[in-house]
Amino acid sequence: MESPDPLFRRRLLLESLTLLAADAQSQVAWLAKHDVVTDEIALDFDHAFRMAEALVEEGRLGRGVLPDLREIDAVLSEMSGAEDADRWMRDALSVDEGWNQARRLARRVLVAELGEWQQPLPEISVIR
Repeated sequence: MESPDPLFRRRLLLESLTLLAADAQSQVAWLAKHDVVTDEIALDFDHAFRMAEALVEEGRLGRGVLPDLREIDAVLSEMSGAEDADRWMRDALSVDEGWNQARRLARRVLVAELGEWQQPLPEISVIR
């Protein structure tokens, strides 16, 4: 099977970062609008992050953002391993240090790649 178009893969990564970078209130509104749970934010990033190395090799992503992307992955992975399920509640988006750290890093990557971090939140189609 052929891998997706590099521009499509880059867009997926940037959209996942855009959602991760958004302020907590916007994230909560986005989750409610799409009727999905908080961990979808982390799952979207996880899927897109797997393509980051290839995007760098293809010249579609700056090598300098890889450390921040890896740190976001580590933060979210640590949160996933936590026994505290409260970290995955919508309220945690505004108070949990892990979410705040991931948000800061995502903003830094978006500024490096796009010149600014504030982008329109992505639209998704949920298959039920």
